[in-house]
Amino acid sequence: MKTLFIEAIKEIELNKEKLTELEALLPNTIYLAYSIQHKKLANNVKNAIKKKILGFSQVLGCSDIKTNAKAILLIGEARFHALNLAVSSTKPVFIFDNYSVSRITEKEIEEIKKRNKGKYLKFLSSDSIGILVSSKPGQNNMETAEKLKKQLELKGKKAYLFISDNINISELENFPDIEIWINTACRGISQDSAKIIDYSQIKTEMSGL
Repeated sequence: MKTLFIEAIKEIELNKEKLTELEALLPNTIYLAYSIQHKKLANNVKNAIKKKILGFSQVLGCSDIKTNAKAILLIGEARFHALNLAVSSTKPVFIFDNYSVSRITEKEIEEIKKRNKGKYLKFLSSDSIGILVSSKPGQNNMETAEKLKKQLELKGKKAYLFISDNINISELENFPDIEIWINTACRGISQDSAKIIDYSQIKTEMSGL
């Protein structure tokens, strides 16, 4: 069955008062990212803001932005996108949704790192491991998942592949024998459960991949 994706763009007028508040917080160079619903707002900010923009792109849950800009500005409402960017890029991340201005704090980043460390220790001690694979184009990493399965089995662990178009976290409770899950799809999935570790966290451990 064919799937048709239609962009749902929010039609909102740029709040210049809030933009002025935002500009006072930003450094001279920024990378401008946006969720697809806020594409029009992002273009308005891009044209109005008095900062040097070193990059401009849509952001997804699995986005990994590398930039020389001093900060990343996310236009949108999805805070989990901003958290992903803050952890993966090590840059200050600001959020602007036209009505409010906020920033990902060091405390939030440290809490994520602490949770990730706990997941990693759980992964090391687990014997039965599930590997999540998305069948969606752009998120499908079947080759990596198959290699990972072989590497885990060589280390004496039991590894199982779970393939789905839409990964429903609640459905994982139907497999109580799985001690921890490794996510090879969108990185944002790993934030939704204490039992899901992102593949990027264990890549170094699994030599040969």
